[in-house]
Amino acid sequence: MSEYYQQLATRIGERFGDAIVESKVAHGELTIEPQPERMLEVCQALRDEEGFRFEQLMDVCGVDYLDYGRGSLGEREFHLASPAEQAVNQRQWDKPRFAAVYHLLSVAHNHRVRLRCFAADADFPILPSVIGIWSSANWFEREAFDLYGIVFEGHPDLRRILTDYGFVGHPFRKDFPVIGNVELRYDPEKGRVAYQPVTIENRSLVPKVIRQDHRYAESAAKGEK
Repeated sequence: MSEYYQQLATRIGERFGDAIVESKVAHGELTIEPQPERMLEVCQALRDEEGFRFEQLMDVCGVDYLDYGRGSLGEREFHLASPAEQAVNQRQWDKPRFAAVYHLLSVAHNHRVRLRCFAADADFPILPSVIGIWSSANWFEREAFDLYGIVFEGHPDLRRILTDYGFVGHPFRKDFPVIGNVELRYDPEKGRVAYQPVTIENRSLVPKVIRQDHRYAESAAKGEK
């Protein structure tokens, strides 16, 4: 299967040239990264040309790469680790923060491809909408907009789909507070539900456990002296 997708990656590279930034086969799956400004051109060809025939868009999802590169260590474990351990678990990441990932299926040829397209501006991420190519992108793009704040230019009805209209922020972003920004309560005077600033105190859910391992051996030895 990997050999087949290597051949497919080669055909895609020959067809699109520099419109594809990166192409990689891993775990028997092909992922390609098109240039944002040529995204629609690539998608149109992948759907219509006989060698590809990706008729179905199965899914679109957003990705936030904020703090990406800490490997298998969690936030607390990363800061407690020694410099050597941090270096082992640190990846180099020089790409933008937000991306949209598209999963395509060819029923005609029984093969799949994953497209990952990065939005250049982290403060206001914008990508072209593919709804004109695959109508199934409608609700998928609305979900990525709602949860990640990625704006899909050209979408005919880009509005929230999972959160309420008065919701503040985008809950799947890595820097979104766990307790949120606002909360709901019933206001008897107004006779309706009203928003107010969140009153829950932010607290850490990570248990403070002191482990007897090499990370504390040096500080314990200094304390004894």
